[in-house]
Order: sequence, then structure tokens, then C-alpha cells
Amino acid sequence: MKQLIKVMKALSDPSRVKIVKMLQHRVMCVCEIQAALNLAQSTVSKHLRVLEDAGLLRHEKEGLWVNYHLTDGSNSPYAASLLGNLKHWLDDDLEIVHLVEILPSIKREEVCR
Repeated sequence: MKQLIKVMKALSDPSRVKIVKMLQHRVMCVCEIQAALNLAQSTVSKHLRVLEDAGLLRHEKEGLWVNYHLTDGSNSPYAASLLGNLKHWLDDDLEIVHLVEILPSIKREEVCR
């Protein structure tokens, strides 16, 4: 039960749901997520840590960048199920639509200085 609760709590925050929805479209670094959501870097980092602890995403260091990706949920059936469902949920939500529309204009070389 603890694993289910951890995943559900991770997705109980609107900003974390938005992060998951953005990562469905592309790999992102902290500063790109920060620019998209207009949040402080420390806040974004805390959200990413919660999502990672729940098994919903992972990070990889690539040179100077730390890239965040969604997982396949293989470590948690709850994470896998919710990630699978979230692919189809909220695609008509105005905030999500707006975020997806602005993603191509957010370039790490410009926002991460």
C-alpha cells in the first residue's frame, strides 16, 4: 500500500502533473521546466525529487545537463498504470494545451544561463 500512496501523493500536486505531461512530449532539464511553469528552481527541483522517488521519472546526467525523462514504470505497477493513463488524460485541459504549445519555444541554451 505504501508504494500506491507514494505515487498518488506525487500526482496530487498540479505542478507535478504538469511536469509529467510536459515530459510526455520531450526530455527536459530543470531550467526548461522552471521556464515553462514560471516556478523557482528550488521548487521545480523538489517536485522532480518527489516524482522520481515515486518511480514516475528518472534523470540522466549528460555533460553539463541533467535531463529528466518519464520512466516506463517497471519498478512500480502503480506508476506504470498511472503513467499509461495520464498519456490520454488532460489533453484537452487549457493549461496543458498551453504548456504543450510553448514547449518548442523553450530552448535550454536560451533559458539556462
